[in-house]
Amino acid sequence: MSLLFYRRPDYIAKLPGPMNLTQCQIYVERTQKHRRAIPPELSFENIIQNKALPPCTLQDFMDYLVYVSHDAENLQFWIWLQAYTKKFYATSPSEQALSTPWPAVDGLQPTGNGPNQRPRTADKSKLGVNEYEINFDQQEPPMVPQFDKQSFISSMANTTKSAADSVEDANAQVGLKWQSFTIQPFRSEINRVISHYIAPNSPRELNLSHKTRAAVLHALQHTTHPSAFALVRDIVEGTLRGQSHPNFIRWSICNGNRPRVLFVRNSGIAHVAGAVLLAIFLILSHASRWWRLFCFPLFLVGFSIGVAAYKGLCVIIHTGHCRNLRPWEQFAGGGSLGSLDNDDEAALSTSTDDVFSMSNRGPKRGISMDTFGTSNSYDHELWVERYKKLPLLQRIFAQNLWIQEETIRVLQDRIVLQSHLWSLIVTVPLTAALVALPQVGLY
Repeated sequence: MSLLFYRRPDYIAKLPGPMNLTQCQIYVERTQKHRRAIPPELSFENIIQNKALPPCTLQDFMDYLVYVSHDAENLQFWIWLQAYTKKFYATSPSEQALSTPWPAVDGLQPTGNGPNQRPRTADKSKLGVNEYEINFDQQEPPMVPQFDKQSFISSMANTTKSAADSVEDANAQVGLKWQSFTIQPFRSEINRVISHYIAPNSPRELNLSHKTRAAVLHALQHTTHPSAFALVRDIVEGTLRGQSHPNFIRWSICNGNRPRVLFVRNSGIAHVAGAVLLAIFLILSHASRWWRLFCFPLFLVGFSIGVAAYKGLCVIIHTGHCRNLRPWEQFAGGGSLGSLDNDDEAALSTSTDDVFSMSNRGPKRGISMDTFGTSNSYDHELWVERYKKLPLLQRIFAQNLWIQEETIRVLQDRIVLQSHLWSLIVTVPLTAALVALPQVGLY
């Protein structure tokens, strides 16, 4: 990587409207142009396999999608599909025979198979799903934000529609009137996935077009084979690889929260403005022109911290290779969904248990890692109100945490050194020009 010209991954904005394969290809093409900005240690595969250290673990990626990007449903669905694919192929051949592979479809149009027509057998080489070993036990337990327990119980208790009803409604909206094959393996789990991710207005609805949704629902009526999710898989993976992952790496390189970065950036502007005012004062006076050299350190510091802050780094925090705690991390350790007592759990109805299984939550998994649950809205979390009440100074000078991922530290070192070099390149000729100006001698 070039030292003077290294750039973080460019921010990739979301394209308007529902996602399709064409838009995902645009994401991938944009990412390929700047692939050198992401080291191999921070590749999509390493993040997904949880091989990176904080702040680039899989849980950190999920936190970014929940609290910053607001599209965590893509990763939640994708993780489920990887696990489901392995589980499906671990069943006996007789069970797999009940759910034949769904044929590969070009484009996003549903196939023309009717309810009494069996789908064509697809080439198994075209049905491969990238498998990743997702390990949740390598890292320290993530700092889980606090939740408003009562709000959660109320919202869950109001959820009475079963997964089967949701699937029936979703099929009716796309014109599919007949019932799915119930003897196929994992049919109940497929219904839950449809009611959580595919059906319109579902808790974690994926951003799919009507054609894509109809094609997937049509395939899932015939089979529970993982290939039925091929269209959704390609779209979700394309979005994760081409948009979410580069933006996550760009965000992870920053070591300061927004208040801290804005404070440092304004400090840099203040230093530069002070240097300019000092230079004007000395030029207009009878003072020796060599006094103008005192502008040099002000320019150097101002440009240096300003350039680093423009790239999301606070040079003061960087001296210890630390980062600010994120807002949702600052109030970790209190009551969460995992701390519901027996009375609270009894308040949940049986139908609610079908929506959200608490038994699957391990001690080293964040709340958002659960496949089935409520929407990814975090307005009910306790940290939201508490953070709003924090004084500005406490937001600026938030608690710091050491960065464990060495690759992030190296990239930050490169950016800070780059800011120092560019500051020196600009400051030396600027100061020389100020010293060379003649005196005005007004006072």
